[in-house]
Amino acid sequence: MAALKAAGRTSLVDSVVEQLRAQLTGGDWAVGDRIPTEHELAKELGVGRNTVREAIRVLVHAELLESRQGNGTFVRSTADPAAVLRGVRHAGAADVLEVRVALEAEAARLAAVRRDSEDLERLRAALVTLREEGDRDADADLAFHLAMVGATHNAAFVEVYRFFSAQVHEVLVEALGDREMPPVDIDAHEALVAAVAAGDPEEAERQARELLRVPMDTIAGLTPAPEGAR
Repeated sequence: MAALKAAGRTSLVDSVVEQLRAQLTGGDWAVGDRIPTEHELAKELGVGRNTVREAIRVLVHAELLESRQGNGTFVRSTADPAAVLRGVRHAGAADVLEVRVALEAEAARLAAVRRDSEDLERLRAALVTLREEGDRDADADLAFHLAMVGATHNAAFVEVYRFFSAQVHEVLVEALGDREMPPVDIDAHEALVAAVAAGDPEEAERQARELLRVPMDTIAGLTPAPEGAR
């Protein structure tokens, strides 16, 4: 590792965080490996041990490292969620929406098979709120879709969707600029709930795709067609 230039304390910690993050994601250390001690890292980077300690604390909080009392610090993950976040933010709106369609279509299929009475109550309550708040209320729409994903009873699915959905909204807002967000198709939401309540996974998937048709068409209208498609 190259020594870091002297700078303010905050920027030094950030620099150490980024260099250690690069070591992790670059494959220098594998999951389960014990990283060098604070003393060794401080010497290699040319910074104080307190700076290294704070940087490691940041990476432990990010769940990339794990500190074990008396044993040292170990690699917990080499998949950097911050890198995923940056990648989603830099992706095109159409690409992001395609991923959202895939997630919600599968969530609808699973929900139709696994939903219980409490899930249906939550979905119907979210639908009532969506109808009352209006067809442009992003929070009400998100609450509905989180209820749908919750009905899959798949904890990993819920966490992935919760992370991804916020990025979808940001990307759409940026792509639309001064234009209004497209209205939520409440009728399609009602049809989706009906399909899930009926336990029909194929119809639930179809309705999940249908309710995202409006934003997909809106973004398609803003995106120039590839030269080969003209």
